[in-house]
Amino acid sequence: MPRIKLTILTLFILINAFGQKIEKVFLDKNDSSKNCYTIIYPPKLPCTGYIFIIPGFGETAERVLEQTDLPKLTAKSGLLTIIPTFQDGVLSFGIDTLSQQSFNNIILDVKEKHKLTDHNYYVGGFSIGGSVAIKFAENAIIKPTAVFAIDPPLDLERYYNSSKREIRLSINKSPDEERVYFIERIEKEMGGSPETALKNYFKTSPYSFNDTSQTAIKNIVKLPLRIYSEPDINWWLKENEEDFTGMNVTECSAMINELKRLGNTKAELIITQNKGYRKPDGSRHPHSWSIVDNSELIKWLLGQK
Repeated sequence: MPRIKLTILTLFILINAFGQKIEKVFLDKNDSSKNCYTIIYPPKLPCTGYIFIIPGFGETAERVLEQTDLPKLTAKSGLLTIIPTFQDGVLSFGIDTLSQQSFNNIILDVKEKHKLTDHNYYVGGFSIGGSVAIKFAENAIIKPTAVFAIDPPLDLERYYNSSKREIRLSINKSPDEERVYFIERIEKEMGGSPETALKNYFKTSPYSFNDTSQTAIKNIVKLPLRIYSEPDINWWLKENEEDFTGMNVTECSAMINELKRLGNTKAELIITQNKGYRKPDGSRHPHSWSIVDNSELIKWLLGQK
């Protein structure tokens, strides 16, 4: 298959408070809403490696930079740092085939533009961004050096069923709009419900509790992987009237357990307490970028070979 040369438009270049150059690049000069990426450059070039930090659903690169210093710190440590946006913009589903192909196109563009051949590279992200990172690693021919995910939803069947239950239990209040949206979105992406299209749920989910063949995770039995979660059950019960069945930590812990049983000695579940707070108002939320100790994560990433 002939290689297609991607058209690049640099929208802006600026210097942040860390003294780092930030550049936004579009693969299509006629569309500034999708298929693009933001680069945070290391203070000194050439870089020692590169990392893709993937936003959560609905998050822009600017929002990521507001919520966490992780991209600035990875760049400061010598890594060319990239925050991608896929083919449906900030509303990309992420783990579907088109989003993964969009991600691959961005990776190829970055590698070609910056002549990255033998460098170590890393992928990670928050929420669905973490799911994207794991899904990519499972299918990648050249595996990332290491992967991290921050409280990712991994099992679409579990998420769908827990969302249906949440709506059913919402007798005296309006159902959660996010749950309603994702039920419809999942059905669209999967071609039906788990009852009618279960094979598609198994095929697309980075991890499936009910997929006894363990098809997806068998591809990463040698990959260093960290998953972070802050399962503050009392907060969820009080603030959202949700229990463990609606929390991502259920499949995160199950996935790590199965990977360990398959022989992955570098799969870790990092459980945190009282670290989840969102900027700029400092509001409490366990599902947040802030649950990660950024410096310790970077040390772990760079320590992998």
